[in-house]
Amino acid sequence: MTRRLPVIHDITEHDAGPYRLERLDLEFSNGERRHYERLHGRGHGAVAVVPMLDDDTVLLVREYAAGLHRYELGLVKGRIDAGETPLEAADRELKEEAGYGARRLEVLRTLTLAPTYMSHQTHVVLARDLYPERLPGDEPEELDVVPWKLDALDELVVREDCSEGRSIAALFIAREHLRRHARG
Repeated sequence: MTRRLPVIHDITEHDAGPYRLERLDLEFSNGERRHYERLHGRGHGAVAVVPMLDDDTVLLVREYAAGLHRYELGLVKGRIDAGETPLEAADRELKEEAGYGARRLEVLRTLTLAPTYMSHQTHVVLARDLYPERLPGDEPEELDVVPWKLDALDELVVREDCSEGRSIAALFIAREHLRRHARG
């Protein structure tokens, strides 16, 4: 069943640091009126990079996660800068965080973070045919690069230090994409 989108009667905006908080006055097709709040990022989205060292091995990074005050194992991730495509941002972030560039980059899909209240989108990018190259990044310390076998994702996702949903989803998406294309 296709539903008609709610009518937006009013939008009130507030500054919320790196986000813009909007309060929406909505009317649904059944006449019900409600207020919803949503966060808009001020940027151009983000990338989560799945860098394949070889056909079976992905490179993960261990990075400080301020939200949890611990080190988290996950994918190379970062903002898309103004004027960059998702592929350009993925290659730059890969060089900054893992010390590799990629000769082959492919956007697999776009993920949302919490679509009921955020507009943020992350492009999942598969990076292959890697070569060593490092660019200075914005991280306060060099990140640990950890090779991980795609066949061992079940072991990775039960680790306490691997909890970031975009990384977990992107790894499974990439693994299935690679399996489908390996079959011909």
